[in-house]
Amino acid sequence: MAYDPGAIDAALAAAVGDEPALIAELRGAFLDSVQRGLDGLEAAHDDEGWQAAAFRLKGLAASFGAVRLMALAIEAADMPTQDAGVLRKLKRAVERL
Repeated sequence: MAYDPGAIDAALAAAVGDEPALIAELRGAFLDSVQRGLDGLEAAHDDEGWQAAAFRLKGLAASFGAVRLMALAIEAADMPTQDAGVLRKLKRAVERL
């Protein structure tokens, strides 16, 4: 799967125009939300909570054009609760954002 590091900035620019300060602020809010999504996955104690957190992360990623993160969130939803491998992949993807 291709990774486009500019997709998030392009999505934000399309939404707010050429406002670098606003884009930076929204990007920061996006990254904070992504971190909360990862925290939700790590806090999940059952399959229902795990899947709900994965789908929230998927929706957030889709809204901002973060294709790789979205695909990993879909993968996470199909994995057992607290799957260490998928959590590692998600954390690496977030570090690249």
